[in-house]
Amino acid sequence: MSGHSKWANIKHRKGRQDAARGKLFAKLVKAIEAAARDGGGDISANATLATAVEKAKAQSLPSDNIDRAIKRGIGDVDGANYEEFFYEGYGPGGVALLVQILTDNRNRASSDVRATFSRNGGNLGEPGSVAYLFEQKGYFLVAGDEDEVMMAALDAGAEDVRPSGDHFEVITAPSDYRAVRAGLEAAGVPIESGEVTQLPMTSVPVDEATAPKVLRLLDALDDVDDVQTVYCNFDISDEVMATLDV
Repeated sequence: MSGHSKWANIKHRKGRQDAARGKLFAKLVKAIEAAARDGGGDISANATLATAVEKAKAQSLPSDNIDRAIKRGIGDVDGANYEEFFYEGYGPGGVALLVQILTDNRNRASSDVRATFSRNGGNLGEPGSVAYLFEQKGYFLVAGDEDEVMMAALDAGAEDVRPSGDHFEVITAPSDYRAVRAGLEAAGVPIESGEVTQLPMTSVPVDEATAPKVLRLLDALDDVDDVQTVYCNFDISDEVMATLDV
């Protein structure tokens, strides 16, 4: 397991303090609002909105917050007009970073992201400098018996199933995400997390000295209000992970 999926699991293991959880909730609400604005408020007809709501519910975002975000998105309630774009760059050890921005103030977002890269050993790149290293995929982290997971996932249309410690990663085409999720749920496969994301096509191994620097940059970017998601292509071995305070 490498890149964005491993970063998500590291954050899960570290836990979230109340302030950090507040930031997470704000980002989840922003994603719902933007998805509703772009594709409408009908979850059954808007796959992006459905995925955003699934992620929010998985993090225990209250239903009232979800409903208000959808209403703001479709214009029933006043809300901000968010713009989505990406920054690309490199972190310590040559790790590639694709940073998704969702903001109502491009100048603020640009200033904050540039300063965060600069302060934490990273470098912003030109558009297209790292985006080609990633591809959009549906991703699930699941538990269960290997044969049962494999059969349920592939029968539902998944592209790949691969081991990840004591779990399994299920990879799908973005258009098959909903069908594969339904297939896994119908088969009783426990889903730890699921999303349509940007997965790295290659990974960069980082050593014990570099790993903390990479994670520090990712933490700092995660704390920027206008940063929605950070995709990355690092790979930290289990041996190095065991030395980190996470």
